[in-house]
Amino acid sequence: MYCPVEKEMIINATPTEVEIALMENGRLVELHYQKTNSNFSVGDVFLGKVQRLMPGLNAAFVDIGHKKDAFLHYTDLGPKLRSLLKYSAGVTAGNISTHKLDNFKLEPEIVKTGKVDQVLEKRQNILVQILKEPISTKGPRLSCEVTIPGRYLVLTPFNEVVAVSKKIGNAEERKRLQNLVESIRPKNFGVIVRTAAEGKKTAELHEELAFMMSKWEDIYQQMYKATPPAKLLSELDKTSSILRDLLTDSFNRIVVNDKELFQNIKNYLATIAPDQIKILSLHKGSRPIFETFSVDRQIKASFGKTATLSSGAYLVIESTEALHVVDVNSGHKMSNAAADDAILNVNLEAAEEIARQLRLRDIGGIIIIDFIDMKNPDHKKDLHLKMREFMKKDRAQHTVLPLSKFGLMQITRQRVRPEVKINTAEVCPTCNGSGKINASVLLMEDIQRDLDFVLQSQSKAKLTLSVHPYIEAYLKRGFFNQQIRWFRQYFRWIKIKPSNQLAMTQYKFYDEHNDEIRLS
Repeated sequence: MYCPVEKEMIINATPTEVEIALMENGRLVELHYQKTNSNFSVGDVFLGKVQRLMPGLNAAFVDIGHKKDAFLHYTDLGPKLRSLLKYSAGVTAGNISTHKLDNFKLEPEIVKTGKVDQVLEKRQNILVQILKEPISTKGPRLSCEVTIPGRYLVLTPFNEVVAVSKKIGNAEERKRLQNLVESIRPKNFGVIVRTAAEGKKTAELHEELAFMMSKWEDIYQQMYKATPPAKLLSELDKTSSILRDLLTDSFNRIVVNDKELFQNIKNYLATIAPDQIKILSLHKGSRPIFETFSVDRQIKASFGKTATLSSGAYLVIESTEALHVVDVNSGHKMSNAAADDAILNVNLEAAEEIARQLRLRDIGGIIIIDFIDMKNPDHKKDLHLKMREFMKKDRAQHTVLPLSKFGLMQITRQRVRPEVKINTAEVCPTCNGSGKINASVLLMEDIQRDLDFVLQSQSKAKLTLSVHPYIEAYLKRGFFNQQIRWFRQYFRWIKIKPSNQLAMTQYKFYDEHNDEIRLS
């Protein structure tokens, strides 16, 4: 029986960044961060200048205003490079007076196996789009195949091809969309029909096409007589771009904690999906939004070197710059002589969690997985098929290879943004990371000294001492305990309250209004 997936988007906005958590059936599957001052995002369009050619790499380095020149490889130039260069030169010189390409003569395509110094020149102006954000010490990676994405369509200038998403399985619907888009596309513009366009009417697609053409006009106006480096078009902020790419009828809820961002998303939904406004809500609780929806807890549980599964098995995840290794361990609950079916079940459970971890951490490059050894060939085949099924939800391009003769599975996954790395380790509140604490035998002397001080300044108020439960047990141990001794000494009853939030050697004093009494 099919169970629909509950999809939620939880958005936490702070003055410096926006955090977006995607949940499926209450489980965290994707985590996105966007700095509010970020200047380089995937999809941004720039007018750049070729700084130097590197024939050995068959690539060029382009100045787009980043502290490090952006990288443009020959394979990312696209076959229509000559047309793009001709258009860029004409617009920046002021010789082309319209954004439309009706009267623009397309140039011959470049060959796939050519050399960069045969098609580009140093100091040349060039229209580029960010393919990958700056990662580690590298600058952005660029492409000359400029695309303007919408919810249903993607516009590709200097092209005349209409391509329909392969995920639309119905042959009649594919043909309908092909003919429909072919009839409304502008001259010398290609169009990619996205999966979300299935079943959409002519008016909806025509309206979106007109909106994307207005964006192309914005690029033209920004580029007209411009001097590089110059940003011509900003991609939507990450929240809106995720909404555009992910929002379907299967989304159940979007919750945001910032009034301004709430209004922006509401306006954006009114444009792209008016019927979905009802799923948007503003978080008004006193608790932080990520705490309310258990996002913080899941972040703490999901990031780190190990990830534990419900069966007791666990994953060990090790990473380098381009290679990531995942080791599946059965844990102490499985005997060495466990049945083949039991081993398969653990491997399947691990495969599902690995697919989630790849999305959650945005791990890219080559991933090697060492599953628990299986002897049954059918089980190996089942594991491979299931892994491909689990990875279907992943929007990043990926390839899942069958298990090798050594029992290893290899996955390649596209890396577009830096890997999400969250350090879940916390500084020890007792030693503050030093690895050393004050002598525990002096704890009672410290409490006694501070108690004398507090009683002098709070002579009449009721007093509460909050300590770790172990210390509370020690202070109340026996008939003639420390609490009784304090009463006989000060003629005041000191209430002692246990707190799991305090470290073993921490303690706090509170007044009658339950306000903490600061000692320093």
